Amino acid sequence: MQGKVPGLNISSSGDPNKPAAVILRGASTINSPGAPFYVIDGVPGADIAAIAPADIATIDVLKDAAATAIYGNRAASGVIIVTTKRGKSGIPQLSYSGYVAAEKVSNQLDLMNADQLRAFLTANKVAFSPNDDKGENVDWMKAIERSTAYSQNHNLSFSGGTDHSNYSASLNYFNKEGILSQSSLNRIIGRLNIDQYAFNDKVKFSLNLSNSTSKSINEPLQNIVLLQAAKRLPVSPILNADGSYFENLNNTGYFNPLAIANNAQDETKYNVLIGGFNTEVKLPFGFTYNLNLSYQKTTAAHGEFYGSYFGKYPTSNFYNNPDPGIGIAHTLIGSVFGTNGSALRSNFENTNKILETFLTWDKKLGDHTLNAVLGYSYQDNIVGDGFQTSSTNFPTDFVGYQNLTLGNPYAIPSYRINLGNDLTYQRILLISDFFRLNYNYKSKYFLQGSIRRDGSSAFGKNNQWGYFPSVGLAWRVIEEDFMKGQSFVSDLKIRASYGVTGNSSGIGAYYGQLIYGISGTYYNNGVQAAAYAPIQGANPDLKWERTSTKNLGVDFGILNNKITGSVDVYDKNTNGMLFKYSVPQALVPGGQLFANGGSINNKGIEVSINVSPVATKSFSWISSINMAYNKNKITSLQGPISNADSVRYSDPEGPGQTNATLQILKVGYPLGQFFTLKYAGKDASGNSLFYKRDGSTTTTPSIGTDYFYQGNAQPKILMGWSNTFKYKAFELNIFLRGTFGNKIFNATKADLSYTAGAAVNNILNSAADDKVSDTRNSFYSDRYIESGSYVRLDNATLGYNFKNAIKYVSNIRLYVSTNNLFTITGYKGIDPEINQGGAAPGIDYNNFYPKTRTFLFGVNASF
Repeated sequence: MQGKVPGLNISSSGDPNKPAAVILRGASTINSPGAPFYVIDGVPGADIAAIAPADIATIDVLKDAAATAIYGNRAASGVIIVTTKRGKSGIPQLSYSGYVAAEKVSNQLDLMNADQLRAFLTANKVAFSPNDDKGENVDWMKAIERSTAYSQNHNLSFSGGTDHSNYSASLNYFNKEGILSQSSLNRIIGRLNIDQYAFNDKVKFSLNLSNSTSKSINEPLQNIVLLQAAKRLPVSPILNADGSYFENLNNTGYFNPLAIANNAQDETKYNVLIGGFNTEVKLPFGFTYNLNLSYQKTTAAHGEFYGSYFGKYPTSNFYNNPDPGIGIAHTLIGSVFGTNGSALRSNFENTNKILETFLTWDKKLGDHTLNAVLGYSYQDNIVGDGFQTSSTNFPTDFVGYQNLTLGNPYAIPSYRINLGNDLTYQRILLISDFFRLNYNYKSKYFLQGSIRRDGSSAFGKNNQWGYFPSVGLAWRVIEEDFMKGQSFVSDLKIRASYGVTGNSSGIGAYYGQLIYGISGTYYNNGVQAAAYAPIQGANPDLKWERTSTKNLGVDFGILNNKITGSVDVYDKNTNGMLFKYSVPQALVPGGQLFANGGSINNKGIEVSINVSPVATKSFSWISSINMAYNKNKITSLQGPISNADSVRYSDPEGPGQTNATLQILKVGYPLGQFFTLKYAGKDASGNSLFYKRDGSTTTTPSIGTDYFYQGNAQPKILMGWSNTFKYKAFELNIFLRGTFGNKIFNATKADLSYTAGAAVNNILNSAADDKVSDTRNSFYSDRYIESGSYVRLDNATLGYNFKNAIKYVSNIRLYVSTNNLFTITGYKGIDPEINQGGAAPGIDYNNFYPKTRTFLFGVNASF
């Protein structure tokens, strides 16, 4: 879908265990990434990762409110409907598809090598510590990476049927090595779809089953490993002469990244079961009754183990640039891992049970056609049903996380077992009624209307019910008499719609309730004990975010549909944004309160054009291009809790930047608005200058005061262009994708430009002209804000089809393909494809996972 659906923005990393971030028609919430709602084979909210791509028959992306409002409180960010392949009557068919692939890092950080860093320090009259400089020249980024990461995917399917039944079954195996040496993903998916007709085809039973079993191996302490590798001095060796890992923590404070990765485990085993049973009964007078039962169960067993290596340096710090809003910059290692290793295990289960029942009436009265649906839905969702525990002080590093009971074998006083609070049991009930009416006259004039009422236990007792209406009109102009007799326009349809949808994504079962928890300590009879107090205030008025969307569109065909396309203009407003506010504890216990407040507007235009310039017996060319323009703006931040017109966001980490912020939520500006220092060059001594608010310059800017608006992270234009050429049995597809008009804050470059610390941590070559004496050159400012625009050759595939070349084989297709072949961009970071979701988009933190270029060979065969 990436780049092929107008307005759909997908950002993916090279990490095999991290899902892509998906945004449709601009960011419309700050509480969650704002991903679309998935419906798979009629199962609402199903996990798309549990479906093998080779099993997908169709994907429909619903964007306008007339189509999405029927999904109520879950549809504000759009709906993606996925239908898997089903059997057909006739001869049973056996099909195989598979590929093997090799990946290499597409771009590396331009870090100084040993000679360059030594020359830089010499020019600045600074030297390495003798304990660091061992005369080596180590590329630490390459040291933690595989030179080539391999992957394979195999899908075997069997399908068939008769006039009264059909079936389709498949088995998929996928294995992918991450480019980081310890990361990988292994997954097996089985699927079964059965349709059975009975009672003279008046009743249809459908069964859909899918089960995914996977094992994710993560790079242990991945963010830390990446940062340590980037900053590790190239003059230091990987190993000592005796084969142990080289460390000099007393001087540099940076751990050996290979030692971290090779002395720890971090893996998760997932199982996702999705089941759906549907019954359809045809009744008299045009009525049809449907009963749909669906069930999804996700289980996860997670384990981590950190060996005795970490306990050798209990007073040393881990320096870590964490994910936005998570963790701290440096952590005392002994307080986390103990002295003789640490292990953690967690097991949890999520279940989602859904009952949907609805009655459909189809009626044709002359030139009038009616379709009406009246239904009811009940959903019972349980999250976090499980436990987490940890143990420390193990007798050996060979026990792993599987043997927690072996911790503290000699009654070491510092021994502890922790029952974690990361997994909280939550149950959310959702009850819905819905009605939809479709009417058309002569298949020329169309009217669609719907209303859905949702009730959720997750919201405050005063606002547990919400109403989501929609209306849509369409006119097939091509059917009018005045369009007859002309051959230029072959299809023309005008559409208009208005609707309201909701968003409850990211809202837990207890967000509107008073929550008690550990809050500091107190002395009880001379003994220090944990204090139990309110940590979150209750909000009985907590409710859904509501998104209203107006859409006007045109579908057209020209020259006997040699050129087809569509144009859509939309205006989307989200009101009552959900946000966690900090409030005075004198007013609200705990000082934290989830509440509604503020609004966001997205306006845009989407254009999609498909052209078939050449279509002969032996050669054809089909070209498809789509472009989407979106303007995002915060229109209000006021609500019952807050009357502010701005909220500063995204705290940076770096020397001298305490209490600094990088972005701001500001009325009249988009999400992801950069608000930071403005760089003014160097003074005569080579020190960094910054503008003050009065226009003068200074080397000591006031953090939080001398800030300027510096562009934003929201892309203005998304583009995708696909060209398919067919010549006899050859087929070539070339797909280009682009993003334009957004800014990226290159936090990686800022952190790796700290020349004052170059004797203990590496720096980028781009910082070579800065001086060691310039202690503020890495201050977060517009010096590190860059254009995020790019054009990428996302995929090029060349295939050849063999028809009936082998007995019992009806078709074989061989192909070679490459992904991310090249990128044209002015961005100086690793890759301009940066996550655009959430409240702090467009920041390239230095905990990146390296992007890769992929080359693969594949086979599709039908028997």
